Amino acid sequence: MTSIPDKHKDFFQSVFEIVRHIPKGRATNYGAIAKALSTPRSSRMVGWAMNASHSQKKYVPAHRVVNRNGMLTGKHHFPTPTMMQEALEKEGIEIKEDKILNFKEVFWDPNIELSL
Repeated sequence: MTSIPDKHKDFFQSVFEIVRHIPKGRATNYGAIAKALSTPRSSRMVGWAMNASHSQKKYVPAHRVVNRNGMLTGKHHFPTPTMMQEALEKEGIEIKEDKILNFKEVFWDPNIELSL
């Protein structure tokens, strides 16, 4: 189980709350979440939060967070290398070669969708 360093807990919890709002069949990227938190240069930290999300008691749909190009860069942090893709496909998202095919259409922007 991954433990979250104390200094990052509030940030990570904010990331988790945004990710919990992503609707089924949609996806966002690390940078959009960072911007929504008014920390546009913290995309990598959002990725660290996603790595730690599996240890949360309340479910975090981390499979819906990809890189800026729609690549499934976090797939290695799931129990199996295909689990992230399978979860997205189950929601109707098409994947080819570890990339969301219609990412612009599937993209969910927390800056627009949430009243932050």
